[in-house]
Amino acid sequence: VQLVESGGGSVQAGGSLTLSCAASGYSSVRGCIGWFRQAPGKGREGVAVIKGGIQKYYASSVKGRFTISQDNDKSMMELQMNNLRAEDTAMYYCAEKNTWSGRTWADVGTYDNWGQGTQVTVS
Repeated sequence: VQLVESGGGSVQAGGSLTLSCAASGYSSVRGCIGWFRQAPGKGREGVAVIKGGIQKYYASSVKGRFTISQDNDKSMMELQMNNLRAEDTAMYYCAEKNTWSGRTWADVGTYDNWGQGTQVTVS
C-alpha cells in the first residue's frame, strides 16, 4: 500500500484547508484509513478515521470542524478542515491498517502503512 498526502499549507486561524490522501493498493474490506498529526515536541495523535466509506471516528478536539471522506473506489481520501486553530498546526499523516477495532482506531502502533506527511500551519 502506498499513501501520498497533499493539500497542506499555511492559513490564518478560522480558515479552511482540505488534505488529500491518494491510496494505491488499499483494500477497505477489513481495515480502515485515516489521518494522524504530530505537532513539534508532541506525540502522534489520531485525528479521524473512516472504515468502509461509512463509519467515521473523530478526535474530540476536531469533531464538528473536520470531516473525513472517501471516494467510491476508495483510492482517494480527504480531510476537510474548517475553523482551523493555532493548535491544529502539525504534520498530518495518512495511515491505513488491514484490521479494525473501534477501540483502537487512534492507536498509532496498530497502523501498517504511513504516508510521508503534509504540513499544516495555522497562525
